Amino acid sequence: MIAFVFPGQGAQYVGMGREMAAAFPEARRVYERAGEVLGIDLLHLCSEGPEEALRRTENTQPAILTTSVACLEVLRSSGIEPDVAAGLSLGEYSALVAAGALAFEDAVRVVRRRGELMEEATRGRETSMVAILGLDAAEVERICESASSAGVVEPANFNCPGQVVIAGDSAAVRKASEEAKARGARRIIPLNVSTAFHTTLMRPAAERLARELERVAVSDARFPVVANVTSKSVQRAEEIRRLLIEQVYSPVRWEESVRQMWQLGARIFVEVGPGTSLSTLIRKTLDGVRTLHVEDPRSLEETLRALDEFR
Repeated sequence: MIAFVFPGQGAQYVGMGREMAAAFPEARRVYERAGEVLGIDLLHLCSEGPEEALRRTENTQPAILTTSVACLEVLRSSGIEPDVAAGLSLGEYSALVAAGALAFEDAVRVVRRRGELMEEATRGRETSMVAILGLDAAEVERICESASSAGVVEPANFNCPGQVVIAGDSAAVRKASEEAKARGARRIIPLNVSTAFHTTLMRPAAERLARELERVAVSDARFPVVANVTSKSVQRAEEIRRLLIEQVYSPVRWEESVRQMWQLGARIFVEVGPGTSLSTLIRKTLDGVRTLHVEDPRSLEETLRALDEFR
């Protein structure tokens, strides 16, 4: 079985998608469709930047989604389809487009609004996110509970064994970071983000996103998509809609999602879109797993060759 996995915010870089759009008309058309919906030249933004504009959340989210779907369409034109899919945070929308649960045009419109709402949810509040390396998830959860006297601080991403991202009010995040160091954390890495994603601080954004999603058609997925919130596969439209709302303020259970795809039978994981960060997390989670990726013509060729050998 083949799993497609789709990256989330942070995977963006100036130049992403440029070679794919130049080499494959189907990829270029995806960027054109996004531009028609959003009223901006998204291919130019992805290809040329500037980086500051690409890093703005309301631009980053549709840019990564569009680049991922452009790569997906090229894979499809080569006859490659997944048996199961998942995406990290924003990437879940790409996975749902791949599974036919969301139309691409609806998805790109919603994620642009999602980015705006997440930014607005903590405007005027000092927040931060850090990655804690070298402690297990249960230990990090206990640290967050202990540090919550200084404000909101919660696990936001369970990425892989020994890597948990926490987020919340900056004072509480600092307190939790100090306690993590005292308990033997190997590294504490501040993340260059503008708000505390996937925490209860995002509940106002989720409430407003729910109204946006009410106006969007959601269909049953053609194949299982493993949801961030539950790390279980989902295919029914109403459950997909509900989990997209909950996802905004719930931690991303990526490690468990990867293990779930393995349990479903996935043995090859193809990262579709910019970067290879998910491939790294998957290899840290599963022994003996095969990871591939598609983000440019060269990686596409390598992946198609490897999949031919597999078949």
